[in-house]
Amino acid sequence: ETWLRYALKRQEFEVYYQPKQTLMTGRIAGAEALIRRCHPEQGYISPGRFVPLAEETGLIVPIGEWVLRTVCEQSARWRQQGLPPVQISVNLSSVQLNQPNLCQTLERILQEVDLPAHYLELEVTETALMQDVDSALRLLHQFKDQGIQVALDDFGTGYASLGYLRELPIDTLKIDTCFVRGIAQDPKNQVILRRIIALAHDLDLAVVAEGVEQAEEMEILKSYGCDAIQGFWVGIPMQAGDLVQHF
Repeated sequence: ETWLRYALKRQEFEVYYQPKQTLMTGRIAGAEALIRRCHPEQGYISPGRFVPLAEETGLIVPIGEWVLRTVCEQSARWRQQGLPPVQISVNLSSVQLNQPNLCQTLERILQEVDLPAHYLELEVTETALMQDVDSALRLLHQFKDQGIQVALDDFGTGYASLGYLRELPIDTLKIDTCFVRGIAQDPKNQVILRRIIALAHDLDLAVVAEGVEQAEEMEILKSYGCDAIQGFWVGIPMQAGDLVQHF
């Protein structure tokens, strides 16, 4: 806990951005914000090491707020520079979803940096939502009332039934990497992807496929009508200055 507090105080955390490509136009129209930590002696430390600890100790709350503010400030700067509109996604953990003042924090940050709410997308996983469905539904409706976009992350790998798709006030389904990897050689995954994309579109939801690493995977997803893709084929997580070169 002390180690993480020092990292936050000494500004050792950084935000990287993994671009999302819109398949219809080929344009980079969004990115997912990913936290990194650069230790002065050990170098870059995997989020897999410090994020679980941050969630366990509750420090994910101040760290998460720092990420939200950093992302919103960056988006506001791009907007002021007259760059094409780019929506940035930020992941929320179950701990953050349980914050009683989360919506107020978001509203304050957006107002202070002068950023329209639709430039921000919040990603939540099925697993996090299912811990307290009623509270999660109320919270997601509050996000929507604020004008913030909401994405259901890792779709198909959690515990939510299809019935919840009728109730969840979301804008986007993010298909997990496990359904995309090796799709060209996996007829079953091809069927699953086609059905998920069709279902999402029938529910007026956008679809983003994660983990795309090959042109062949991109072409298959494009033929299925997938809206956008994310993965190493599009671009690795990068600093804000590098992401601008892809706009």
